[in-house]
Amino acid sequence: MIQETSSVRSPSPYQPVRWLGGASNGGLMLPEAQPKPHTLYAPRGVYVDVERELIVVADSGNHRILIWHRWPEYDHAPADIVLGQAGFYDEGPKLLHLPTAVSVIQDMLVVADAWHHRLLVWDTVPIVNNALPDYVIGQNDLNEHLPNRGTSPGPAGFYWPYGFCADEHFFYVADTGNRRVLVYKGLPLSDEKPDFVLGQKDFQTTLENRGEGVGPRSFRWPHAITCDDTYVWIADAGNHRILGFKKPLSMDQEATLCIGQDTFYENYELPHVPQGPARLRFPYGVIRTTDELVVADTANNRILVFEEKAWLDRSESSLNNMQLSASFVLGQDDFSASGENRWGRVDHDSFCWPYGIWADQDWLAVADSGNNRVTLWQRM
Repeated sequence: MIQETSSVRSPSPYQPVRWLGGASNGGLMLPEAQPKPHTLYAPRGVYVDVERELIVVADSGNHRILIWHRWPEYDHAPADIVLGQAGFYDEGPKLLHLPTAVSVIQDMLVVADAWHHRLLVWDTVPIVNNALPDYVIGQNDLNEHLPNRGTSPGPAGFYWPYGFCADEHFFYVADTGNRRVLVYKGLPLSDEKPDFVLGQKDFQTTLENRGEGVGPRSFRWPHAITCDDTYVWIADAGNHRILGFKKPLSMDQEATLCIGQDTFYENYELPHVPQGPARLRFPYGVIRTTDELVVADTANNRILVFEEKAWLDRSESSLNNMQLSASFVLGQDDFSASGENRWGRVDHDSFCWPYGIWADQDWLAVADSGNNRVTLWQRM
């Protein structure tokens, strides 16, 4: 791995080291008229395996997945493999329609094919272009792509599944259009039904905030999901918050932690005031590392890093005044700023609508969707 240094304006332990996607001509980031092996258009998901030198990106606007099978040694390096298109220069919805989350689970590549209302699974990470998936979750086959399998909402289908996550025992799907999270005992490769649901009272109900108003059991737009040994963390983007559900989970469970709002019963958006370290606006991404929770605070054009002590020190009986504060900010000069690219030119350490994120103890990858790129950051 090549380590580079770069000027970072934010008080953060991370520094940007690599830029995937097209170059910024004149300090602006405009998508290419035609896809190419090295360009991206509004990417929404990223996965990295540092040891394998593997990078997988959901190039959402180009309706494809790009794979790097070796660590990019320079900015704007071309991908090695494309999925969803016959070649690197093809475009338009085909196999994929607005793919979002990507991950490798038990050596299998899993992709949220969001606007086809399904998840696609490859037995291994493909090494040839346009390889077809081995499994379809949420539809009967690759030819079907209607919301909820073309019928009424129930346990068997999805409506815009934007995110997913797996832990040792369960597989979680953010079924965003149905305003719920479905929970399975393992990756449902054989069309298994979910064991229970979060955010709704049953599998047939799909009301925004349950039709009751925002609370500890409700979602507006659940998106990314991440897990640790104690909590399942869900980015409830439409309610401008992250919810923490304590394990073991059960049907229609309440969250016990909330980031981004003062209480479970608020969903304020404050777009024209200094944000501070405890407010969120449309947080579309969240990832757990060993001792941190990293959040893509999308509409504030920043990444927030919450140290574990922020919630371990919080009594779970103190549900009326959460106010969990981030320790670090990336992409802005301080916690009060929220402008796209700091209201300036595109730089290695600026953001415009950061969406999907991935992180471990040493590395951070950000799908910087408004800048049509992915940036890789290293902890120094």
